[in-house]
Amino acid sequence: MENLEYFCDELKKININISEKQIEQFNMYYDMLIEWNKVMNLTAIVEEMDVINKHFVDSLLINCIKQFEYEENKDIKLIDIGTGAGFPGIPIKIIYPEVKVTLLDSLNKRINFLNEVINKLDLSDIETIHGRAEELGRNAKYREQYDYVVSRAVSNLSTLSEYCIPFVKKEGYFISYKAQNSDDEVKNANNAIEKLGGKVFDDKIVTIPSTDIDRRFVVIKKVKVTDKKYPRGQGKPVKNPL
Repeated sequence: MENLEYFCDELKKININISEKQIEQFNMYYDMLIEWNKVMNLTAIVEEMDVINKHFVDSLLINCIKQFEYEENKDIKLIDIGTGAGFPGIPIKIIYPEVKVTLLDSLNKRINFLNEVINKLDLSDIETIHGRAEELGRNAKYREQYDYVVSRAVSNLSTLSEYCIPFVKKEGYFISYKAQNSDDEVKNANNAIEKLGGKVFDDKIVTIPSTDIDRRFVVIKKVKVTDKKYPRGQGKPVKNPL
């Protein structure tokens, strides 16, 4: 990347200090993203400044959420649902290397890309899973095992909550990256969130520094165990949201 100094300065604005190793990892990640995007559809955002602002910095705005608490030597497990090209999961992993990260996506070609990124960046305690959230959310290996579930997926919040909340352990958090103009979507999701054992704990808008782009974080705390009938299968969370 040519704008590394800008990138570092932007991260400082959200209270993140980045090491030389981490700069190198983001640089390699950017190069791989652009190279692989020539042969497969990973992202429509390819200009360097846009990747920095709309992918890297945006992913790391989670640092502005008080419920996201990172402590070295503390066992923290995070899963990124519908990770796509690795956002926000890989930037989070680079900056918080001790967080144990799982990247879930339904397209195997994306998983192949992510595995290459993990190897090239020499990341540890990170795994990829090729699968669907509505199936894995019923699997005891993953169900209610994570301190944090994150997602930048574009599904509406009612659907997304059914996909994501089953993965959250009790007292953990589902942190949803939404657009600013999502008032109706958030309001309409309250019923689904409650049925799934969650409660909206925070609803915060954070501006990506040096831009006029706002990111809305809907922070949902898991207050009780999710009923075993959720998530529903056969596409029901999409076709018939709770």
